[in-house]
Amino acid sequence: MKKKIKVLQIIPRLGYGGAETGCFDLAHFLPEQGCKSFIATSGGELLPYIDKKKVKIFKLPVHSKNPILVLLNVVIIFLIILMYNIDIVHARSRAPAWSSYFATRIAFRKFVTTFHGTYNFSNKIKKFYNSIMVRSDVVIAGSNFIFSHINENYGDFFSQGKRKLLVIFRGINTNYYNSQKILPIKIDRFAKQYNIDRNKFIILLPGRLTSWKGQKIFIESMKLLSEKTDITPFEAIILGSDQGRNVYRKQLLVLVQQHRLTKFIKFIDHCEEMPVAYGISNLICSCSYEPEAFGRVSVEAQSMQVPIIASDIGGSKETIIDGKTGYLFKNKDPRSLVDSIEMIMKKDYNSLKSIGLEGRKNVLKRFDVDKMCQTTFTEYKKLIELSR
Repeated sequence: MKKKIKVLQIIPRLGYGGAETGCFDLAHFLPEQGCKSFIATSGGELLPYIDKKKVKIFKLPVHSKNPILVLLNVVIIFLIILMYNIDIVHARSRAPAWSSYFATRIAFRKFVTTFHGTYNFSNKIKKFYNSIMVRSDVVIAGSNFIFSHINENYGDFFSQGKRKLLVIFRGINTNYYNSQKILPIKIDRFAKQYNIDRNKFIILLPGRLTSWKGQKIFIESMKLLSEKTDITPFEAIILGSDQGRNVYRKQLLVLVQQHRLTKFIKFIDHCEEMPVAYGISNLICSCSYEPEAFGRVSVEAQSMQVPIIASDIGGSKETIIDGKTGYLFKNKDPRSLVDSIEMIMKKDYNSLKSIGLEGRKNVLKRFDVDKMCQTTFTEYKKLIELSR
């Protein structure tokens, strides 16, 4: 009888981001494969949705970069490894990765990391801190863009050939992000709650309120769009939490007022069910002016069969087939974005339907969550077999 693989995933918080939802999905996939699944996290919005019969949760301060807490986490993770006989520790962020690294080395267990972002570095100290993400037995890149970034900036860590670097595209739950599964009453309720005029062309920009997500570029493009006289009446929604960035949020509100766009743009802090927000929209935009590691919004929009326009950088260049499943606009260029929006607005129903169908097909083929989980599980098994 084969031994059950026991996997401990460690993530700072279980929120609604790409790394977090990937951790959540994998945690519930593993028990279905006969594994035992564990998560260590400091908390987060997804915690109440964890199936406690399938996944055991440890609440630890793994979000902290405080050296004392990082050392404390080393001890606690080491004890968890011994107590539950953990085979693999999979870290998804830098601070917990440092704790995991030392705990797994002391306990002689396998260590896996997922490199979720570019992790900007301006000096050697910061680069050294980031390098923990490539000090594992297996390094997973969430896209070809991240794979190239790792090779270009951290390639010297692989010179001995002892570590494995591979791409496993992030996946989304295509059953959840499915336009056919949304109850019309939920869309009606959402429209009523936020006073959304469904007779207008709805343009959605989802994402947390932080400068690099490009909300200012989006607002500038809406100003240009509002000045056109031959377009369909539209309404724009900026959906996302400021996560404490109150100053930036105020800057966006002031910019909207300066451009006299208060009748065109509304802000929504949070949507409990993102498929509903996508479902009410005619067009989704992703305006990040720094490269997205993967481009989750682009994939979710395609899965929902809603046209997507995204910046022509980073992961979005891999997830969108330009001109077929969505469109790419010139990074940081509001006029380029407006041109793409206007083109979409003028397309007929059948053309838009075709884009939606191709988008859904693209996601099912390449970015389904089951494929992501199965590929990760396969790598876990290889890692365990090599150690025997």
